[in-house]
Amino acid sequence: MKVRESEEMYLETILVLKKRNANVHAIDIANDLGYAKSSVSRAVNLLHSKGYITIDKTGLITLTESGFAKATDIYDRHRVITQLLMKCGADKSLAEDNACRIEHVITPELFAILKKFADKE
Repeated sequence: MKVRESEEMYLETILVLKKRNANVHAIDIANDLGYAKSSVSRAVNLLHSKGYITIDKTGLITLTESGFAKATDIYDRHRVITQLLMKCGADKSLAEDNACRIEHVITPELFAILKKFADKE
């Protein structure tokens, strides 16, 4: 997995977990993704060093403004692509799995076209 894709996946996961539960810790991310805590710790430290998240002394993870913007963007791409794939006949699981792949490689121009189309539906 490329670094950008990995960053986006972690940021999206943090955003989704935050919507489910007010407090997000590295262990929550590890449990949600099914990854080893050591892998998540490395990723979380990278996100912190890039300014996408803050981590308090208890390990509570919070998205920064730039992290929230990036996470919201990737979540929006995921949601719209999933919705369109399901409208084309894919079941939810197939649509979700493929949206996870597509959301990382789609250009902003094509996504804008797809989003406009989805909003008309």
